[in-house]
Amino acid sequence: MKKSMTMLTIAATTTALVAGCAAPQTTGQSVGAGAGIGALVGAGLGQAIGRDTRSTLIGAAAGAALGAGAGYIWSNQMQQQKVAMEQATQGTSVQVSQTADNRLRINIPADASFAVGSAVLNRNMYPILDRLAQTLQQNPYTDVSIIGHTDSTGSNAINNPLSLNRANAARNYLVSRGVSGSRIVTSGMGSAQPVTSNATEAGRAQNRRVEIKYGPGSGM
Repeated sequence: MKKSMTMLTIAATTTALVAGCAAPQTTGQSVGAGAGIGALVGAGLGQAIGRDTRSTLIGAAAGAALGAGAGYIWSNQMQQQKVAMEQATQGTSVQVSQTADNRLRINIPADASFAVGSAVLNRNMYPILDRLAQTLQQNPYTDVSIIGHTDSTGSNAINNPLSLNRANAARNYLVSRGVSGSRIVTSGMGSAQPVTSNATEAGRAQNRRVEIKYGPGSGM
C-alpha cells in the first residue's frame, strides 16, 4: 500500500513539474531531458515519502519514465506547429525551420512581405500571419520575436528604422488578429544580417525580409 501511494504521488508531481519545465527540443533531446528531470524529482519524492533507499530508487525509476513521456509529448506538439506552418506557406518562398535553440523560425522574404523602402505589409503575407495568429492562440504559452531586415540599398540611418518598422507592422497585424502584444518582441537589424549577396536584385529581395521565431515562454 505504501509503495502504491508513493508511486501515485510521484506520478502526479513529476508529470506536473516536467510539463511545466518543458522546452522545444528534438524528440531525443526532450525525452532525455524529461527523463533526467523526472528521475531527480522522483528520487527526491521517494526519499521524502519512504525515507529509505528502496523508495528513492522506486521514485527515480518512476520519475524517469514519466519525464521521458512528457518530453516526447512536447516534442510532438512543436512538430505539429511546424507542420501547420509548412502547410500554410506551401507554394511560397517562405521557409519554416527549427533553430539551433529549438524554436520555430518563419523566414518571409520580399515577395511575400515588403516592397523596396516600404514597411507596408504585402497582401501575400496576410494568410501566413493569419495562420500564425491561429497557432499562437492555440498555444498561449509561446512567446514571439519578430526581426526586420533590409537589403543594403540606402544608409543605416534609413535601413535601421525601416527594418524595425517592418517588424512592428507584422506585430501589429498579429495583435489585430487577437494575439496579445505582450507576447511579442520586435527588433530591426537593418542590413547587418544578409542571408545572401546584395549584388543582384534577387539577392536583395531575399535580404529584405522578416524573421519570426517562437517557442515556449520563460516558464520554469
